[in-house]
Amino acid sequence: MFNLDIDHSLLTIENLVFTFSFGFISMLIFRYFRVYRHYHEESRFHNIAPSFSLSNENRSNLQNGFLNVRDNKFEEVNRRVGIKDILGFSINKDEIKTVKVFYATQFGHTEELVKELKELLSENLPCSVVELSSLDPEEVFAVKKPKETALVFVIPTVNEGLPPDNATWFCKWLSEASTDFRIDKNSFSYLRYSVFGSGNSAYEGHFNTVAVDLDSDLEKLGLRRMLPLYLGDENSSNSKHGGLDEDFLFWSKLLLNAIELPVSPLNLSQDVKNITLIESSDEEEDEVMDVEDLVKPVKAVAEKNVSNGIKEMITPPLRQVLTKQGYKLIGSHSGVKLCRWTKAMLRGRGGCYKHTFYGIESHRCMEATPSLACANKCVFCWRHHSNPVGTEWKWKMDDAKSIVEGALENHYKMIKQFKGVPGVIKEKFEEGLSARHCALSLVGEPIMYPEINKLVSLLHEKHISTFMVTNAQFPDAIKNLDPVTQLYVSVDASTKDSLKKIDRPLFPDFWERFIDSLKALSEKGQRTVYRLTLVKAWNFDEMKNYAGLVDLGKPDFIEIKGVTYCGGDSKKPSKLTMENVPWHEEVISFSQQLVDLLPDYSISSEHEHSNCVLIAHKKFYIENKWNTWINYEKFHQLMEEYYKSEGKSTFSSLDYVCPTPDWAVFGARERGFDPRETRWFRKNNKDISGC
Repeated sequence: MFNLDIDHSLLTIENLVFTFSFGFISMLIFRYFRVYRHYHEESRFHNIAPSFSLSNENRSNLQNGFLNVRDNKFEEVNRRVGIKDILGFSINKDEIKTVKVFYATQFGHTEELVKELKELLSENLPCSVVELSSLDPEEVFAVKKPKETALVFVIPTVNEGLPPDNATWFCKWLSEASTDFRIDKNSFSYLRYSVFGSGNSAYEGHFNTVAVDLDSDLEKLGLRRMLPLYLGDENSSNSKHGGLDEDFLFWSKLLLNAIELPVSPLNLSQDVKNITLIESSDEEEDEVMDVEDLVKPVKAVAEKNVSNGIKEMITPPLRQVLTKQGYKLIGSHSGVKLCRWTKAMLRGRGGCYKHTFYGIESHRCMEATPSLACANKCVFCWRHHSNPVGTEWKWKMDDAKSIVEGALENHYKMIKQFKGVPGVIKEKFEEGLSARHCALSLVGEPIMYPEINKLVSLLHEKHISTFMVTNAQFPDAIKNLDPVTQLYVSVDASTKDSLKKIDRPLFPDFWERFIDSLKALSEKGQRTVYRLTLVKAWNFDEMKNYAGLVDLGKPDFIEIKGVTYCGGDSKKPSKLTMENVPWHEEVISFSQQLVDLLPDYSISSEHEHSNCVLIAHKKFYIENKWNTWINYEKFHQLMEEYYKSEGKSTFSSLDYVCPTPDWAVFGARERGFDPRETRWFRKNNKDISGC
């Protein structure tokens, strides 16, 4: 009996121990799944949808580092839950000892970005950079010490939502592997990753789709997200920090912060102030929160580039970049810049090709634009792709009068800076303070500006001629445009595929818009011009297609110009070199071949210094003499009658022609250089006229 009592007591103690152990283990399991569920929900957030507002209470909760997602609402959770619990792992320097950066690139810019990232990370821990096509997909995840290694992916989206050529196979393999039930996802659970996407929000429907898919597939494969997916935006007007490079720099600091700092609730510096978290597409709802509004200083919130709820085209970072490039900015979307040929003619060193072809006075020409935005991102753009892009006007609009007055004011200020400069001719300096021509071709797409007709009329009232360039993506705007002195359309390629490759248009129906624009041009009664920029190895072929486009638009003139090499900036998408720049004789040869297919056209003029040739319709060859120059006074008289009659009094391009001087005719020994000007040479005998 005694022994039985002892056995019974022992049994009771064992039951108590078992019960206590079971309860403790159950509590741990419950705690684990609670945190796991929280991490799982949090890790589904991405950076691709519009934001919604949070209450002040929830803002405070998030700033303290406490975030939970339950039925799409943010709630306060246990204050012991910090970054470690949310992410599911610690992010301190002792744990992350190595970073491997994988990248892909189409044009070379991404490669430059990851090199900068390596320099930044290498100051703190070992970092390697690997191009994705250089190894098999399985090797990307073959990490010797997965608990100590962070995998970083930097990848752009190109060509209608596709990955770069050197990442196509990896993305395909990853997409298939992430849904392959035969692959053990647990084997990847120790790997941590972060993804930075490079894209352009102007390309609707394709913005950073490669990065979004990559981030999702990595999670499905079993990897754990170290930072939310960040989508860099090349579109400076939409980018949080003013452009892709600025976005990448911010994200790099955020990445370094996550790797280097000890665990603490949202322990971010004020520099790290922009994470946009969005639920994944697995859910029907895609409500969003923007952490930038939660953690950045109040002063920074007030600096948002918004006026009365409408966004301005020129953001503060963009304003800084364009100002550094020499632009004088007007209002919120316009600009003016002094052309080098204006400077040259002030000193009697020659005029631009428009002086040779059409008789403008280069020292009295103002180069401006009412819209810095463009609908293309041409590979040879010399504006460094820093200007905004868009397919419609979505910004605050300044009135036409303030733009014209601001442009002239800034132009004259720049002219006045040449007072007393050695070599400046007094008479031309005084004439330069009275502009007579405006080249609406500085940057962007002027025809996008909603009040373009009003702006043109204000210039004409001041007897300032107008030379407007459009990229042939707005056919309706061309139809509705009032007469300008000369209307240009850029024809950079002769087929749909080559135009897409060279101009990189934003519109999905870019080719249809291009063709419709050429048709609209044929209906204009005033002087019209095709502008062809020749790039060797890009658009020298398909001569018959060019001839077909000429027949479609029936332009008065065709300007054929060799591409200008703007330096070896590897960040440019073109990757053009001097080998892509044709010699002047090659431009002439191309022009002659094209003329052979166009019985109604002939070469009329050339400007050797600008590497440019003019092809004119033979209707301008009057009484055995070319008449490509413009009678500007006659043009303004015709425009006065046009405005008085409310557009009923029309006129044609032949109504304001003027004889071309002999020195400007093709075949003349001057080769387009005005003999009244002085050609300057360096000691090495290089012609520097126009410099």
